[in-house]
Amino acid sequence: MNPIVDKLGRPIRDLRISVTDRCNFRCTYCMPKEIFGDDYVFLPRSELLSFEEIERFARLFASLGVKKLRVTGGEPLMRRNMPELIAKLTSVDGIEDIGLTTNGVLLGQYAQPLYDAGLRRLNMSLDALDPQIFGEMNGRGIKPGLILSNIDRAKEIGFTIKINMVVKKGVNESEILPMASYFKERGISLRFIEFMDVGNDNGWSFDSVVTKQEIYGMLKGQYELEPTEEAYFGEVAKRYRYVDNGAEVGFITSVSESFCSSCTRARLSSDGKLYTCLFASEGFDLRELVRGGKTDEELLQEIIAVWERRGDRYSDERTEQTVKNKKKINMSYIGG
Repeated sequence: MNPIVDKLGRPIRDLRISVTDRCNFRCTYCMPKEIFGDDYVFLPRSELLSFEEIERFARLFASLGVKKLRVTGGEPLMRRNMPELIAKLTSVDGIEDIGLTTNGVLLGQYAQPLYDAGLRRLNMSLDALDPQIFGEMNGRGIKPGLILSNIDRAKEIGFTIKINMVVKKGVNESEILPMASYFKERGISLRFIEFMDVGNDNGWSFDSVVTKQEIYGMLKGQYELEPTEEAYFGEVAKRYRYVDNGAEVGFITSVSESFCSSCTRARLSSDGKLYTCLFASEGFDLRELVRGGKTDEELLQEIIAVWERRGDRYSDERTEQTVKNKKKINMSYIGG
């Protein structure tokens, strides 16, 4: 089947698959505990896509041009038997890369089984090395030492690891240089993510954003950096390498330097809704179709129709008013 493109000529290359809306963190920029309290009602298991349904969708999307899968959440390792799903996804023809995004808390027990199932790449969230700052940001008081030891374990096993750090003004910008130094020394790629207005509950404003240029300026005061070439069309991170040891650092610049024009990502929520933008208000219900007995061909035609109607460019259009007035799906539900 010929690759499909949206209204703006963007192909579909990446599929992010959320496997759960649950998380063991309550990060202030994603699932603040004031909103997601102990009595918060998450999706019942019956509403989640089964592993067989996820595998089926992965095969369908691969036939339309998807090359990369990212398994996400919530916290994906809170879904039972994740190595079983990874084994299914690694068998999908046309998929060249599978990654998993995790906060790392449960990685100690799952790293080896995931590797044995065929997973090779991890994106791990860590916003500070300072125990107090990190504990406050994750909303659970969890210390970074646990995450760091699990990172070391995963690296020993053989995973390629990228660390994601969300930077919020007045909260953790003091951790930018310590984080850079720590992961540079270990040859692990660090990604600085501008604080984004995902969902409706994280109290976002432009004043809370530390931009790529500000972070880059801090790094340039300490290190010699050189830009790297874009690895593929639609690559989100703006990547640099340290001249002295070749370790990489990158920036996700959704606020200050939009990358909507080359966005090739689709998102499948844990209950089977297809979203064409991280900042979308609503999704297209694929689970209803699949459980209603639709054939692969019928499902493909629905997916194609959704993508060909796609005109999303939220970050290009972001203003204080759109932030205030547009109701968006929560990131904990759709994945980052």
